[in-house]
Amino acid sequence: MAPTAPTAAKSASPSQPSGKSEVADLKQQLRQLAGSRAPDADDQRRDVFKRVISCMTAGIDVSAAFGEMVLCSATSDVVTKKMCYLYVGAHARAHPDLALLTINFLQRDCRDQDPTIRGLALRSLCSLRVPNLVEYLVTPLTTGLKDPSAYVRMIAAVGAAKLYHISATACIDADLPASLKALMLSDPDAQVVANCLHALQEIWTLEAASSEAAAREIETLYSKPVVFYLLNKIKEFSEWAQCLVLELASKFLPSDNNEIFDIMNLLEDRLQHANGAVVLATIKVFLHLTMSMTDVHQQVYERIKAPLLTLVGAGSPEQSYSVLCHLHLLVMRAPMLFSSDYKSFYCQFSDPSYVKKLKLEMLTAIANESNTYEIVTELCEYAGNVDVPIARESIRAVGKIALQQYDVNAIVDRLLQFLEMDKDFVTAETLVLVKDLLRKYPQWSHDCIAVVGNISSKNIQEPKGKAALIWMLGEYSQDMHDAPYILESLVENWDEEHSPEVRLHLLTAVMKCFFKRPPETQKALGATLAAGLSNTHQDVHDRALFYYRLLQYDPNVAERVVNPPKQAVSVFADTQSGEMKDRIFDEFNSLSVVYQKPSYMFTDKEHRGPFEYSEDLTNLTVGAETTENVISAQRYQENDNDLLLSTSDKEDNGTRASNGSSTSTYNAPSDLIGSSLISSQTPAETSLINTIGPTSSSQSNFSLDDLLGLGVTESPAPSPPVLSLNSKPVLDPGTFQRKWGQLALALSQECSLSPQGAASLMNPQSLIRHMQSNYIQCIASGGQPPNYKFFFYAQKDGATAFFLVECIVNTASAKAQLKIKADDGTAAEAFSTLFQSALSQFGLS
Repeated sequence: MAPTAPTAAKSASPSQPSGKSEVADLKQQLRQLAGSRAPDADDQRRDVFKRVISCMTAGIDVSAAFGEMVLCSATSDVVTKKMCYLYVGAHARAHPDLALLTINFLQRDCRDQDPTIRGLALRSLCSLRVPNLVEYLVTPLTTGLKDPSAYVRMIAAVGAAKLYHISATACIDADLPASLKALMLSDPDAQVVANCLHALQEIWTLEAASSEAAAREIETLYSKPVVFYLLNKIKEFSEWAQCLVLELASKFLPSDNNEIFDIMNLLEDRLQHANGAVVLATIKVFLHLTMSMTDVHQQVYERIKAPLLTLVGAGSPEQSYSVLCHLHLLVMRAPMLFSSDYKSFYCQFSDPSYVKKLKLEMLTAIANESNTYEIVTELCEYAGNVDVPIARESIRAVGKIALQQYDVNAIVDRLLQFLEMDKDFVTAETLVLVKDLLRKYPQWSHDCIAVVGNISSKNIQEPKGKAALIWMLGEYSQDMHDAPYILESLVENWDEEHSPEVRLHLLTAVMKCFFKRPPETQKALGATLAAGLSNTHQDVHDRALFYYRLLQYDPNVAERVVNPPKQAVSVFADTQSGEMKDRIFDEFNSLSVVYQKPSYMFTDKEHRGPFEYSEDLTNLTVGAETTENVISAQRYQENDNDLLLSTSDKEDNGTRASNGSSTSTYNAPSDLIGSSLISSQTPAETSLINTIGPTSSSQSNFSLDDLLGLGVTESPAPSPPVLSLNSKPVLDPGTFQRKWGQLALALSQECSLSPQGAASLMNPQSLIRHMQSNYIQCIASGGQPPNYKFFFYAQKDGATAFFLVECIVNTASAKAQLKIKADDGTAAEAFSTLFQSALSQFGLS
């Protein structure tokens, strides 16, 4: 009696209750069943095989039982055969030495009397994907293509494509493509024909890159005899095969109009097919064939409307969304053809949010003079929807319709009614739209301002809504009696408003108001410029400094820059170019239509958005910098070439510390509105101007030239983190990778880069050198435009604690995704602030 297997330690995973002991038990049972002739042997094998497959599903490594599984494969039970083939296919690539054991029984099964077993064995043989076993595949495939069973021929056609991916030379030398072509044109079974077509397209497309003969063979697939042969059999094909044939037909170049009409007559009934993929593929054929026939092309649009609208209302929401995406593309090309069917795009209560959003875009696109009133009325109903994103989109849709129509009287009244709704997001979205309307229709300013003037800025919480209100206060301050005083109250609450967008609009609005109503705005302007100069945000700081210099240089020039005569905006910029839309139309019935971008933008690596990287640092370039590429931590002194301020002014701007990092103090000038400004006003206005006292000074953690070259540094955050870094941290890649795998994620954040920084990333080494100047080292980097990935590390000064950072930068959006891990989790927040501060300065110095 065999000794009892020692009890293995229980696995920590609940899905692996037995671990090695169960594998040993399975091996023993398989060994006992191998060659057994007992009446119930097949049933016992099936039960054991089920347990093996169950262990595979649970993630247990059962490769140790490979030999025993092969020994038990000699059975006539089809279910057991299937499980054995599944097991062999799963472990062959990981254990190519063991895969050789399966060749004999698979080749034997390929000659079995049962066509099901022959097909399964051939499929498993081709699925081994072991290059050393290629010689054993050619003969079974050649035999399979001539097999009397259609099922085996179907498997063999796909197996030929698999062989090409394993060894292209072996596939071509065996002349399998020629056999596939002959089989495609002569086989009576439709599925075999479809598999041959698919395999030929795959093989010849890949082979065409290096072979002119393959390129010519591809052209023969698009020839009239092949295309018409397949189209005449299209009703016999499965739905997948029909889509394959229709895709082939869309690339056919007819020699005359008669061939176009023949194809359309053959495919007319496919437009009534129940499967949406078949209908869309048929529509693609119709559209592409009639591109050069304008009148017929328009008739095609009319013909395909009904099938598409039927598909939208039938089937799952996912199918409706896909069809709507294609309808949206057609609507953008011919909006008038769908204008009478606007009710088909009304949102249903049961529609998911993504379907509702697309329907709103459709309603916006097809709106014209005949249906605008009905569409806007429907959209206004959605503004009170409990689904806030859809309510926002509906308000935006009303605004877009107003911007593209000539008669906007009723639409403007509807928008102004939205302002009476006691919902913050409705007010915010409406204010943004009113702002755009006033840019295009200035004649509506009196009606809009009368309503907007009654809105309190304290009731608006969203930054974009508040920014739109501030823009109107500055642009139409001459028509709004309380505009200077509202702006002054906003300036007084500067510290409570943290949005840079609002602060930027406030700076500009106060400047505009000053030139229209100087006596009432003088005090607010001084306070605004002083607050802007001490702001921590780079754009706010630089705009305030820019305005101050303009005023000091020449108030008349400042007025021409800030408040010039404006013309109404006739057309707002489209987000997609015409060329891009045509490219998407060429890829009709593909993911390009759903993603609303050409396929190369999401298939080619250099055009992808944010994507997943391997955590394995060996896939990245180790950032070992030579000494000449690493800049020191010394800060550069500001250049002294400012042309607008005197030397004495610059001497008062700040001082330098001697510890290697630049610090400076900046006193906001006590005469922000100086004598040169006062002299440009009338005596009565001058008497109303109050002097402005000096503002408090602040220290800066770093120095950089501002937009006009002045050596004024950006002010720091009110409460900078107390964290200093080791100037010369040491960490090898192996230790970094081990720490990265062991430490928990401390912070995951997104931050922005400056436009200059995003542009500077054309040379990724520049970011590495910039971060090194802030005592943050790069250990690995990689990626292609517009996506780059960096691994940084830093060490806490006077301690052994390290900070590890994964930084993924997308230059197209100027955004960076940060993942921070730290030995000292309590300092992670402070380090994150330090890291983001350094990153935000990239490209600005």
